[in-house]
Formats: sequence, structure tokens, C-alpha cells
Amino acid sequence: MSAQRRCSYGCPTGLTSLYARERPMQITINSQDLNSEAPLPPLYRVRQRWTSQPIADVSAAVGAELERLGLRERISCGQRIAITAGSRGIRDIVSITRAAVDWLRAAGATPFIVPAMGSHGGATAAGQLKLLAALGISEARMGCPIHSSMEVVQVGSIADGTPVYMDRIAYEADGVLVINRVKAHTSFDGPIESGLAKMCTVGLGKRQGAETIHRTAVYGLKHQLVPMARVMIATGKILGGLAIIEDAREQTTDLVGLPPAEIGGAGEAALLARSKQLMARLPFHQIDVLVVDELGKNISGTGMDTNVIGRLPIPGEPPPATPVINVIVVLDLSEATQGNANGMGLADITTARLASKVDFHATYVNVLTAGLVGLCKGGLPITLPTGHAAVATAVKVCGRADPAAARLVRIKNTLLLEELLVSPALLPEVAAHPDLELLGPAPWEGLD
Repeated sequence: MSAQRRCSYGCPTGLTSLYARERPMQITINSQDLNSEAPLPPLYRVRQRWTSQPIADVSAAVGAELERLGLRERISCGQRIAITAGSRGIRDIVSITRAAVDWLRAAGATPFIVPAMGSHGGATAAGQLKLLAALGISEARMGCPIHSSMEVVQVGSIADGTPVYMDRIAYEADGVLVINRVKAHTSFDGPIESGLAKMCTVGLGKRQGAETIHRTAVYGLKHQLVPMARVMIATGKILGGLAIIEDAREQTTDLVGLPPAEIGGAGEAALLARSKQLMARLPFHQIDVLVVDELGKNISGTGMDTNVIGRLPIPGEPPPATPVINVIVVLDLSEATQGNANGMGLADITTARLASKVDFHATYVNVLTAGLVGLCKGGLPITLPTGHAAVATAVKVCGRADPAAARLVRIKNTLLLEELLVSPALLPEVAAHPDLELLGPAPWEGLD
């Protein structure tokens, strides 16, 4: 048998190599040979001044909203009620989900949790359990069972014949409580984006439902998401939804119970509008280099929030007007993303450290399930041996004749934007901005 061919990174070629990470990726490029590095500019810490009014007692708020929805009168003693749990790193999701479990049990129900995350977790039941555990949702912490399966049932179809699928375990329950954060979607703009309707259609639809709605790219998200959610709600299984609104500091600022009729309706649309007003953003219109310490599915569905970085490389879809960023460097994957690097294709340059952590199977399942919407976000960027080489290269090629004049910003991730690191070229704008506070110089760290 002939020796197996290997790619330039030292990995075996062929489909098998995409489904395993038995060998770490070997990066042999010497960035100095590329003659592309420039000195790194000094950094200064800057804080965005945001007002925040988080809910003081999240658990009490959950109980109050479930009471307001009138669920106690609709639940019979012993009924099995499924609670959805998604793949996003929502600030108070552990407390919120546990409070829902406790309230339902006190109301006489037998609650349990179902992963509702489409194809995430490698599109396997075990992978979705592992992803929930990384987010802090386990049977021990929730005090109830978690039943994970990728099996679905078709519960109907919309007017154009598109089928609607639902997690079989949730469908066989006596009712389902849908919990999710309401926020801007990373691939399209509309009256209903990420939230309760999407949790029904894509989350509870598992891989088959997610593939179905993404088959027609953004058209499906814009025009089929809500009708498909309405078909699922028409089964009578959805008891209601608990919508989470977070502010710019990622604090839970509101919890709103929505009856089934308002999921995908005016009630959810109003919550989305409010969420967009509160969301964190970068305070600069134009940036030469953005350095992102980590990306991950727990941070955004696309690893990095496209609304924050101003990039939406989907054919026919206009990107956000601002910010305009010349070069994006991403240094690492979050631990909670479990190797899913969906969104790395939004960056221009990355590191060997990130590349060595990519679970290509989990990433490609997620990317390809999203069809054209996901395809442009799954490619490996230019990969350099260290973070220092990646950032220095970005400074060299960012479009500034003088690298010292580069407008550079460094952030932890696209969720945590209260504190930024900026280069001297941005200090005049910091001084002129009423909501920015200069905190002092900061070192370059974590670039090995």
C-alpha cells in the first residue's frame, strides 16, 4: 500500500482527515520569510460607558413570568414538560433554566430538558449533551433529566410545501416551554430574527429542520422561519416562550413570557427592536486591524457576531454599514465551542493555536447545514505560527503606509465589548467621544 499523501500542514489528505483530530496540525511557515511583519503599536485600555439595569433576582422573575402566562392552569399533575436549551452562552441561562425546572415541578409537572440547537454539537445526541455541559447545563445542576436525540417527526408543512420537523422527544411530551435570548441575527435583517421562533424552527427542528430552512439561504430565514414556527405552534405542544433580553454588558435586563400566539408575532418583534437598541457595538466607524482573542458558538452563531464586525459575506446580502474593518485577526477558539470553528472564515488571519483546535467534522456539519449562509464562514484563514506573527502581519498589510499609524483595536470576543485595547491612532477619537474613558497603557499579552 502506498504512503498516504499529506497536505502542506502535515495532515493526511482525504475526507477521513476532516473527521478526526488525532494528529495536531503542523504549521511550518516561517512568517519572517514572508517579509510581512511590522512592529506592534502600543496599546491603551478604553472603557465604554454603558448604563445597565440588570434584573436583581432572575429566578423570581422567571416564576413571575410563568405565572403571568397562566401555565399553572394549563398543566395537569404529572405531565411531562420539555424545556429547550440552546447552544449560546447566555449570561444567566443556568439560573433561568433551573428556575423554570423548579417552577414547573412545583406546579405539578415532570420537567426535563431537550437540547434545541439544530446541528450543533457535531449533529449528534452525545455532542449536544457535551455542549450543554460546557455551558453549565447538566442533569446534576438542573435537577432534572436531559433527553438528547437527533430524531425528528414531521409535524406539518407550510404553504409552499416545505416540511416542518420537531424533536421527537419534545413532540411526545405533554408540552414544551421554549427559552431563548432575543437578539439580532448574524445573517439577515427582519422583524423576527434570533429568538423564540428560531428556537422552534431551527433549534427543535434539529439537523433536519436546520437544513430545511437553510436550503434556500437567506430566503428561508426571512420568509419561512415564522410560518414554520407557526406550524409547530399549531400542534398545541408549545405552551409558551420565555424571552431573554440582555444589555450591552451582557446582563439580563428583562425576562418576558410570551404566549404561543406572540412567538414570531408582534410581541417577539417588539422585543427584538428593544434588544437591538441595547446591543454592544464597537465605537469606531473605521478600523484598520481588529484583533479578536477568541471566537466560538457560545459567543455567536457565527463565532463572531457579524453585526459587531461589520462583515456579512453572503451573496446578495448587504453588510452592515459600520464598522469598516480592513483586517480581522482571530487568535483562538473558546473552550465552550468544543472545536466548532464556524465563523473563522470571517477573519483574514489566524494562528496555529486556533487551527490545531478545530474539530473539522463539527465545524463542517454546522457550516454545511446552514448551506450558502454558512459556506462563506467555514474556511481556514491565512494561518501563522504565533499570535505575534498574525498581528504583526495584519499591521503590515492593513493599508497604512506607516504601520505606526494603524488604527488597531483588540477585544476579548464580540460579546464582551465594554473594555477595549486601542492603538495611539485612535486616542483622539477616544478623547472626543462622550461615552469612552481612557484608562491607561496596557501590554501586549497572550501572543505566543
